[in-house]
Amino acid sequence: MTKHIIWDWNGTLFHDIDAVVGATNEVFRAYELAPLTADGFRAVYTRPIWLAYERLLGRPLNEGEWETLDAGFHEHYYRLSGVCGLAEGALATLASWTGTQSLCSMAPHSHLLTIIETFGITGHFNRVDGLVGATGGEKAAHMAAHIQALDVEPGQVLVIGDSVDDGIAARHVGARAVLYTGGMTSRADLEATGLPVVDTLAEAIDHI
Repeated sequence: MTKHIIWDWNGTLFHDIDAVVGATNEVFRAYELAPLTADGFRAVYTRPIWLAYERLLGRPLNEGEWETLDAGFHEHYYRLSGVCGLAEGALATLASWTGTQSLCSMAPHSHLLTIIETFGITGHFNRVDGLVGATGGEKAAHMAAHIQALDVEPGQVLVIGDSVDDGIAARHVGARAVLYTGGMTSRADLEATGLPVVDTLAEAIDHI
């Protein structure tokens, strides 16, 4: 029985795909690559993010190149994401769940706290964990620490996210997962995980 939902943020509750694609195009402008569309980005997206960048370039990153690209990405992303809003149905879906909820994101922690407060949704979560330190990696260890801090049984948890990495992180801790198509990952890649795939956040709740 599900008693707790762990939400992902970017690409799940927060509909920021346009900002992500725009920021990615900005940092790769100097490489003279053709601009990505949302579907083009989804075709290369993976975690850790530096592997997606290597897919785009068709070669391994040079020493120090990842750090430069990551810093540039976040500079442009913070500017572009200012006009992004919550995903369709996010507020209603958060309000509809009568159990407990938390937020586990790969976004920088201080930025995450600020933006969810801006949307007035902080009160829906009994815990919010973003990253402190390096960004761009995989979610499994971060999810494990989040679960431990919550003190909930993993078998009573449903993870709702938009990436293959969310599904891997859920399996890593022994939780169930539902994957949402509104974010960074193609439907084909999500379906290849064997996990339930939905097109709306309201549908995700149906898997409780």
